[in-house]
Amino acid sequence: EIMPSLVGSEMCIRDRARIQVEEALREITAFAADIDVDPARLQALEERLGAYHRLAKRHRLEPEALAEFHQHLRAELDELSHPAQNLEALRTEQERLATAYTKAAAALGQARREAAASFAALVSARLADLGLGAARLEVALQTRSDTRPHPTGAEVAELLVATNPGQPPRPLAKVASGGELSRISLAIQVVAAERTRVPAMIFDEVDVGIGGATAAVVGQLLRRLGSGGQVIAITHLPQVASHAHQHLVVTKTTAGSDTTTALQALVAGERVDEIARMLGGARITQKTVAHARDLLAQAAAE
Repeated sequence: EIMPSLVGSEMCIRDRARIQVEEALREITAFAADIDVDPARLQALEERLGAYHRLAKRHRLEPEALAEFHQHLRAELDELSHPAQNLEALRTEQERLATAYTKAAAALGQARREAAASFAALVSARLADLGLGAARLEVALQTRSDTRPHPTGAEVAELLVATNPGQPPRPLAKVASGGELSRISLAIQVVAAERTRVPAMIFDEVDVGIGGATAAVVGQLLRRLGSGGQVIAITHLPQVASHAHQHLVVTKTTAGSDTTTALQALVAGERVDEIARMLGGARITQKTVAHARDLLAQAAAE
């Protein structure tokens, strides 16, 4: 049994709610009737809103930050429009920055001179290991003729090399042959890699004109570089190829008028056969296979 008082109370609540909803509906209807829908005005607002967002994107800002950024730009414009008011402050700042640059450039130049000598000695020692025993590298530091501040300091560094005894050092690009240039580049990269991190290096036939023990040294240096970054070396010498962490073979086939180049990664057994082929040519013998295994074992143990 439901108490009559409870039923009446619920009905009163529903009636009041219905009356409030009906009054709200009438007010909304009256308000909507007074709205003057102007399609042209709506389009203009949408275009302005789009321009607002494009402007924020151009300046890499959130749309809400545009107003503050606008005030900042106006302040800068006012300063530029009245340079006489800030000229003295600008001169003071210029003098401060010039002094700071001179001090930093002098410190950098001193550090360069100290590093140049040790760097040249280390590279020259590597050149001897790579079969260029008579070659020596020098780092020449020339003061810039333009005395204005420069992002890289007050000096210009140039690599000089002498490949034969009795010759004065000359610019690297004008003295070294292709094979020498590759080996000098390898020596520089090995020395520089001890203090810097180069993500990838490519050496195209760095072993040109060398063989035997020198080729093995080139392989060792390339393998050492490959332990700290990506090294791609193109070689025809088994002493170099045996030091690679991964061995790829490039083949070229011709069928009619079409030529196809393929790249194949070798697994362990295939790699032994390829090193043996590089050692003995088309005819592979038990001796060349044994020599290939020995080269790979020595490289893995270094």
